[in-house]
Amino acid sequence: MDKLRGELVDIVEWLDDSRDTIVWRFPRYQNEIKMGARLIVRESQTAVFVNEGKVADVFPPGTYTLETRNLPILATLKGWKYGFNSPFKAEVYFVNTRQFTDLKWGTQNPVILRDAEFGVVRVRAFGAYAARVVDASRLLRELVGTDPQFRTGEVQEYLRQLIVGRLGGALATAGVPLLDLAAHQDTIGRRLAAVLTGELAEVGIAVPTFIIENVSVPPEVEQALDKRTGMGAVGDLDRFTRYQAANALEAAARNPGGEAGAGLGLGMGMALGQQMSRSMAGGAGTQPTPSPAPPSAAEPPPLPHQAQWYVGVAGQRQGPYDLEGLAGQVGAGTLGPDTLVWRTGMAQWQPAGQLSELAPVLASVPPPLPPQ
Repeated sequence: MDKLRGELVDIVEWLDDSRDTIVWRFPRYQNEIKMGARLIVRESQTAVFVNEGKVADVFPPGTYTLETRNLPILATLKGWKYGFNSPFKAEVYFVNTRQFTDLKWGTQNPVILRDAEFGVVRVRAFGAYAARVVDASRLLRELVGTDPQFRTGEVQEYLRQLIVGRLGGALATAGVPLLDLAAHQDTIGRRLAAVLTGELAEVGIAVPTFIIENVSVPPEVEQALDKRTGMGAVGDLDRFTRYQAANALEAAARNPGGEAGAGLGLGMGMALGQQMSRSMAGGAGTQPTPSPAPPSAAEPPPLPHQAQWYVGVAGQRQGPYDLEGLAGQVGAGTLGPDTLVWRTGMAQWQPAGQLSELAPVLASVPPPLPPQ
């Protein structure tokens, strides 16, 4: 049936129904092609005639009638001094010259770079690229050979290794800091595309587009970058410390016995540590910067603010009282350990004996009389 089909069919063409075929060999019984057959080469295709292992004629897109004048090299190899109409043997390879854009690349192992700011850094990268055949004859000689159907998967690993081998040099010679790589990915991609196209010229392949989608660093470097970003968000550490101390003072004034007091101590400790660091920054043999003179002591500082307390007596609220007023209520017998009290900052009324800050006030309450 193949022989009979070869006798009847006189159209040589290729309709590609795949997305990854680069080279396809036209099937014909014993490679016999009738003289006068029609050759149809569509756009993004090139037809290559091979005779006895040697590349003969190459046809760009178009429609041709196969005869000795259209096959000058093959006619020379066959020794056809005079045209005749008998079938001739030749292998016909159709080469797909469109761009193959679904090719991916990535670094299985990290690439080591030397950065001016971070020192020696290991980076990983991945992306995509496009490849196309620019010289069908070289592709057949160097890569395809006698493969009847040459696909992108057969050359993709070779291209990936070539890309990874050139990636480190491209990133190193770009002179771009690690933090600025994202802004220069397009420039580095175009440079790599030109380098890869030059190296793949021997096999007839070009890389018109090279895309770097992402460049990543190890987790420890990411953590260092996050810390630096947090420090940048804080801004002036001196002003930030003073602001925190002021907030702690305000909170302590509203709640002298609660957690705000701990915040006050923390703010004062931060301020003291900062003052000590400034004093030590002068180094050995230098005089520390004198502290500004304290304000005039002619006027005493304002008295500390005391919390105001309310006392529940016989279902009625009395107050407010300061600590001295509460002591008076203890002396009058109105306030005792079981008496309900409340001040600003408390969620609800509580017995006075359960509050440690009122223990000194309640210490003057006499114990109950013994039974008579």
